[in-house]
Amino acid sequence: MIRQSKLLIVSVLILFLCEVLPSCHSATKGEESISGTIVDTIDISQPESPKYTEMELKLIDFGLVDVAEVDSTIGVFMVYATPDNFLGHVLYPDIHHAFAIPAMAEKLAKAQQRLKSIRPDLSLLIYDAARPLSVQREMWESVKGTPNVSFVANPAKGRGMHNYGAAVDITLMDSAGEPLPMGSKHDYFGPEARIDHEDSLLANGLITSQELENRKLLRRVMTESGFITCISEWWHFNHIPSIRAKQELKIIDIEE
Repeated sequence: MIRQSKLLIVSVLILFLCEVLPSCHSATKGEESISGTIVDTIDISQPESPKYTEMELKLIDFGLVDVAEVDSTIGVFMVYATPDNFLGHVLYPDIHHAFAIPAMAEKLAKAQQRLKSIRPDLSLLIYDAARPLSVQREMWESVKGTPNVSFVANPAKGRGMHNYGAAVDITLMDSAGEPLPMGSKHDYFGPEARIDHEDSLLANGLITSQELENRKLLRRVMTESGFITCISEWWHFNHIPSIRAKQELKIIDIEE
């Protein structure tokens, strides 16, 4: 009986010591107990990747803005950042955002608002925007001697509006992010891409009535927001006339 009492007293004493001595406690927040030793918890979190690449930061320094910073509801799929384009290879390895001069970015936001007022279920989807002259040179070299040579501006003879950050290739997408049918793909250079004979295209079954309505809706919201159409490309819109761009804007001559 006395022995049992002693054992009881020892047990109580041990419990008391574990309450007052830190070595008996489990590790506190931010610490981990290993064999009775308290150590700092290892931080395995990875640093976040930079939002912009080095080239994109150069575009920002040049004075361009990320369209998503002006209106994040506008979709962006930079086709030249993928091989899914008429050249079949990546031209923008380090441009993944759509950049434009600030005034054009504001116009795009305005066009998005107009579209939402007409069709809340649709959004604009950008395929291409500002294009550095270095990329234009690469594009030109890729089409020289091919049937597509007439569709790419020769950087040695003139500058395209994309090279001023004053043009956008754009379409409409549904609420699931799928582009609406427009009668041809972006950067398709056949007659179906033209906008000056669409009634004939419709009559000859080259585009459907729904595709024509989609084009008209895109043109409506873009032109009502101040953009200028391109006859040979349903997807291409200019911020201002090219003659003004040459007088008022700077060429994006930025090297990799």
